[in-house]
Amino acid sequence: MTPSLNKINPTSSPQILLIRRARIILPNGELMIGDVLTRDRQIVEVAPEISQTALATEIDAEGLTLLPGVIDPQMHFREPGLEHKEDLFTASCACAKGGVTSFLEMPNTRPLTTTQQALDDKLQRASQKSLVNYGFFIGATAENLPDLLLAKPTPGIKIFMGSMHGQLLVDGETALSAIFAKGVSEAPAKQARLIAVHAEDQARINQRRQEFANIHDPGVHSQIQDNQAAMLATQLALKLSQKYQRRLHILHMSTAEEADLLRQEKPSWVTAEVTPQHLLLNTSAYEKIGTLAQMNPPLRSPHDNEVLWQALRDGVIDFIATDHAPHTLEEKAQEYPNSPSGMPGVETSLALMLTAAMEGKCTVAQVVNWMSKNVAVAYGIPNKGAIAPGYDADLVLVDLNTYRPVRREELLTKCRWSPFEGWNLTGWATTTIVGGEVVYDKGQVDTKVRGQALTFL
Repeated sequence: MTPSLNKINPTSSPQILLIRRARIILPNGELMIGDVLTRDRQIVEVAPEISQTALATEIDAEGLTLLPGVIDPQMHFREPGLEHKEDLFTASCACAKGGVTSFLEMPNTRPLTTTQQALDDKLQRASQKSLVNYGFFIGATAENLPDLLLAKPTPGIKIFMGSMHGQLLVDGETALSAIFAKGVSEAPAKQARLIAVHAEDQARINQRRQEFANIHDPGVHSQIQDNQAAMLATQLALKLSQKYQRRLHILHMSTAEEADLLRQEKPSWVTAEVTPQHLLLNTSAYEKIGTLAQMNPPLRSPHDNEVLWQALRDGVIDFIATDHAPHTLEEKAQEYPNSPSGMPGVETSLALMLTAAMEGKCTVAQVVNWMSKNVAVAYGIPNKGAIAPGYDADLVLVDLNTYRPVRREELLTKCRWSPFEGWNLTGWATTTIVGGEVVYDKGQVDTKVRGQALTFL
């Protein structure tokens, strides 16, 4: 049943939660079977056994694995202006079901999030609607430099170097240089506000669109926005970051060439992410699911999959993001190139990565680093990403013993589809906890829970 939005029922009594007999992934990556006690919004004790605590709500977690809640650092929740695709309530319900306890959302809504006023509007909406914690990027245009430097709270500046039109497309080196340079003098080098780039070269894309005009096979999408388009933009972003010593994050890296470039020259102030789609899907998906496989940057080859996996394991790529970007099935059913790019992902990302861990592609501890700890460190989000006293009580219990397929009818995202439909996965969330409150448990969402605005150091 689709959850409905409930009003908050504030309570003055302390929220005390005792999780018993869980397989706890500790901050050092080791596994301990034990208990975790939370009070109000924080973890207060982690131990092999914690004595009975008065007023505590107990959860018997025997046989389940306890992880820090996922922090998904890139998604598009479509509110305001495009709520027919998704909204902050439906998206946060999907987050809760997927074990995602915090998210960072992108600025390409209507209106665009390019001013303090637009940022404040999103924060207000989220405070009323979001079941999980939230943060919002400020979007770069060629004209809004003051807002880029002063708007707060925000994890950083989002630049669309390609795959965008209108004000949010910033694709000229002169305009890009102005953004990379501004703010450096006001802050110590490498500590100026983070810049996150969608790295595709728009000139290359425009040229390739002319070459492949009038072709309606969605598979051509990966040829139009090819590896070279991604590589050219990443090279430019890296060049500007090095020139101005500017903190840079490369969003949804998709190609072997980019991974190899960063392996050769990755300054300490540069980070990168990859999506589960670019690790687990490739161009063969077009034959199976058509335009549902269409996203930006596009799916690549099996070779790209392999190189990205290795770069992730080696630390060249720092963490995972979903780039959750829902469209309705009706919109996706349009003939290419009229079909929009993007796919949902917050409900399946953790289970996909934990299934990969069970298959030997990585370890559960690595998944924790990639989906929680490293994200918190990169964006300066305090007290998140680990199970330890003093950290926020954002947690997820997962079942690594049971496999269940992705079913369209069970999804809570408003668009109600997944490119991974039918995949048999383990590591599904059984219980998700936000700020010490159970927001999702055994298929049920508590829509009275509310997350908080994230802070960024």
